[in-house]
Amino acid sequence: MSQPVTAAGDVPVVRLGDAHAALGTRPVLRGIDLTVARGEVVALLGANGSGKSTAVRSLVGQVPLTSGTVELFGTPLRRFGDWGRVGYVPQRSTAASGVPATVREVVTSGRLSRSRLRPLTGRDRAAVDRAIEQVGLADRARDSVARLSGGQHQRVLIARALAAGPELLIMDEPLAGVDLASQQVLADVLREQVAAGASALVVLHELGPLETLIDRSVLLRDGVVEHVYDRTESAAVVHDPTCHPHDAAPAPTTGLLT
Repeated sequence: MSQPVTAAGDVPVVRLGDAHAALGTRPVLRGIDLTVARGEVVALLGANGSGKSTAVRSLVGQVPLTSGTVELFGTPLRRFGDWGRVGYVPQRSTAASGVPATVREVVTSGRLSRSRLRPLTGRDRAAVDRAIEQVGLADRARDSVARLSGGQHQRVLIARALAAGPELLIMDEPLAGVDLASQQVLADVLREQVAAGASALVVLHELGPLETLIDRSVLLRDGVVEHVYDRTESAAVVHDPTCHPHDAAPAPTTGLLT
């Protein structure tokens, strides 16, 4: 599968090369090649079970590859340690915790990757405040996350990722099961981050309010890359009711990949 051409010396912030992975004995990734260039927003699309979440979890070391390579900012994952450059937003359903914590405490935990075990400074606290404000929860900062709605909880996870000031955002289905207001907050936040030079890899079932931000969409099917769409094609994929999954430009008829 072809990958975007980058300028000489411009190392992709994400590179998966011939990536294979399994969950237990079940193969999930079957030779994925994927890159994200600096300043690029890439959507990872596909049906449930296609390997989307496994692909992004392999990037943060949660799912080891059985073969192939993972690089972040040009460094093999096994040697990568600068996690303050990466903001990871897991699926909300997998991020729930029984430990009581306030919004500020959860978001502050995202800043620890920058603090390197030193006490938090005024600059760190200001970054936490800004992240909370970016997602519209400044008035809930002292509230327990257990009291938040699903959409608000998702905003907290996004703020936690933003707190470190990352250069790369990796988001696993951030729009799933959240209200339209929270979806728009995510779109606004991502737009602001990209304008500041950040890159993003976002797992989605539909482009929704992120549509205008997506540079490429990568469609997975059964653990392989089936098609890569550029910005123009990505929009067509979710709007063209004549597209069929087996055509040259496979697509659902409703904007959902099912």
